[in-house]
Amino acid sequence: MPKERGRKLIAQNKKARHDFDILETYEAGMVLVGTEVKSLRAGRATLTDGYATVDDGEVWLRGVHIPEYDPGTWTNHEPRRARKLLLHRAEISKLIGKTRESGLTLVPLSMYFSDGRAKVEIGLARGRKAHDKRAVIAEREAKREASRSLGRIRKGMAE
Repeated sequence: MPKERGRKLIAQNKKARHDFDILETYEAGMVLVGTEVKSLRAGRATLTDGYATVDDGEVWLRGVHIPEYDPGTWTNHEPRRARKLLLHRAEISKLIGKTRESGLTLVPLSMYFSDGRAKVEIGLARGRKAHDKRAVIAEREAKREASRSLGRIRKGMAE
């Protein structure tokens, strides 16, 4: 069987980009059991309630739901178990310092296969207040409208 190449998206956490300001992103490998990999290859995972913690110099992914593999037997995995993330020592020490700051947390942004290996993109994030969310939405709508009107002007269909 030929080796996999490229990036295949499994799951994305769109809610995280809405609820948090993402300051930095990191790509981490995951320690998984066989039935988890099979379930991920079927494209089944939910990142919505997920978060990451740093405990004793190790980064753990918690709250991510990878459903049981249907054809699996007694060897099936626990759907919401804590999964160890694989990062470089320098990245972990940097995350330890940053998460000790007030208001910063680690949230999973996306899960994907990169060259056949399961990866998760985690973001160092600061929570947004409700009025911040409205301001971000208004800013995005203003940019979208400006680009639309600029496109109309370029096409000669100015209003």
